[in-house]
This record gives sequence, structure tokens and C-alpha cells, in this order.
Amino acid sequence: MIEKIKAARSFFLIISLLALLGVSCGNDPTPPKTRDVSRHPDTFTFFEVGKNSILSRDLRKELSNALGDEAVEQRTVIDLEINYKGFLKTHFPDIEKLNQELNFPPGERVEHRTIKLMYRYAQKKNVPFDYVEIIFSEFTQGPLLIRVRFKKDDSNTVEALKEKYGPPKTIQWNHESAASLYWRKNSDLLILSIIPDRFGNPTYQIAIYFTQELEELLKAERIEKEKTRKERTASGKTAF
Repeated sequence: MIEKIKAARSFFLIISLLALLGVSCGNDPTPPKTRDVSRHPDTFTFFEVGKNSILSRDLRKELSNALGDEAVEQRTVIDLEINYKGFLKTHFPDIEKLNQELNFPPGERVEHRTIKLMYRYAQKKNVPFDYVEIIFSEFTQGPLLIRVRFKKDDSNTVEALKEKYGPPKTIQWNHESAASLYWRKNSDLLILSIIPDRFGNPTYQIAIYFTQELEELLKAERIEKEKTRKERTASGKTAF
């Protein structure tokens, strides 16, 4: 009898501990780490956000400390096009193919399972960027696309990129008054475009495409849609 009582007490103790752990995890606002980051080789980074990064409360706090207040959007459209319509088709057909898949069917607003962080007040933090946008996947919590715009290169960002990633390849466009420098690394792509404004002064745009993560997003969304379709079909069959 004594052994049975001890066994029962041990059982209830284990159940209580599991319940406490469940409550603790449920109250943690940090998203779960759903990615095996060890399988991703490093490529490009922006404020240490790269393909091995995971969106979390701590990461958002670090970005806000560096770039100022954030604005957040969920379930967003992803348009990979830059500079002018047709630029990707002409110079980067692999990225254009991804863009078509992300925006199919054409002409419709196609929203994706994403979290977009936007920073418009980085200059208040003495950071020389007018606009920063980072889009993460809801499925993996990893980054998909980073965009940065700035009007003056007071911090020598162009030279810093050349020093960090090596000599870029160059594309001259718009009657050679504009240029795009680009780097490829482990299937990812960084493009820095230098575009004259109406007064002839250079303005700058950076786009970083994490292509593997974009492909994983498309794959996850296809699986989700197929699952939803099957569930609807099954519920329709059992309705009568």
C-alpha cells in the first residue's frame, strides 16, 4: 500500500511539473526556433541579420535600438522588382522567376505568410538610412528580403560593401546614368543600385535576396494550400 501511495505521489508530481513547463512556454512571446540554422552557410548580413537569424523578441529589440521605432505588417505582398519594371527579367532571370511565382496569378494581390518590419526614423539614431525594410517568413522565422534606401553615402557604405564582399560586378542602365553593383554568395544576391535624382545627385538602394528562404516559403505555402483543399473536400463529403 505504501509503495502504491509513493508511486501515485510521484505521478502527480511529474504531471504538475509538466503543467508548469507548459504554462511557462505558453507565456513566452518569443517565437519558437523552428529552423536548423546550422545547415545555412552565411552569406550577406545587415545589422547582423542574415540567413541564420531567427525573428525573436531580442532581435526586434536590437533592431529597434539601432534603427529606431518599428512598424509591423503581417501577411504582405512580396514584390522583388527593383529599379524599373523588367530589370530583374533582363539581368537576374532566376530572381524574376521567383517573383513571378510569388505573385501568381498575375494582376491579383497575392499575400504571403510574412512579418514585415519597417524603420523610417533611423537617422534619429545617427544611422544614415532613410528607410529599412526586413521581411521574415512566418513558417521559419527567417529573413526573406532586406531593402535599404538612403540619399547620401556619408558613411561610405559602397566602399564598405566592396571591402567586405570583394569586387562587385556592375550593370550600367538608364543610358548609363545609373548603375547597379551586385554580389552573389551561396545562391543569395545583394544588389546596390546608384540612381541619380532629378538634379543628378546619386541616391542609393540596396536589396538582399535570400533565395533559399524565398523558395522554402513558396513550398510551405503550397503544402498549406493543399492541406486546406483536402480538408474542404473532406468536409464537403461529410456534409450530407
